[in-house]
Amino acid sequence: MNPASSLDRIDSQILAILQREGRISNAELAERVRLSASACLRRIQRLEADGFIAGYGARLDPLRLGLGLQAFVRLQLRQHDAATLDRFVQRLQDWDEVNACHALTGDMDYLLHVIVRDLDHFSHFLLDRLLRSGDVDDVSTSFVLRTVKQARGLPIAGG
Repeated sequence: MNPASSLDRIDSQILAILQREGRISNAELAERVRLSASACLRRIQRLEADGFIAGYGARLDPLRLGLGLQAFVRLQLRQHDAATLDRFVQRLQDWDEVNACHALTGDMDYLLHVIVRDLDHFSHFLLDRLLRSGDVDDVSTSFVLRTVKQARGLPIAGG
């Protein structure tokens, strides 16, 4: 069974609003979905307990933080045994430059979303961290010229 099928229209509305307006008060949220504040809070607590709400946080502007260069790095590992995969995944947990990492199908094993200050910072990351790890066989990098769309949340049916 699809977990999303347990969501009703009001749950979907709550999730959609929280994605866009994470700092909305419970009272305002309750009014927008036409529930009492206590009923709305109970629904939020259930959505948290059921894992639909994975956490809360602020979206930060990388440029304001001095992080002016983003890249997508596709890489292939030298070997694909469990020890190599585990070692690579464990190592990348310590690399703050990696904003996201996705395991892929196709000719490359992973796609990294890397956010750094500038080209020198990226060069240091690539040469001194990624390639020195010893597990990487091939790397291909694409730099972000401009972000055309940045989603503010997941698509929610009924939200």
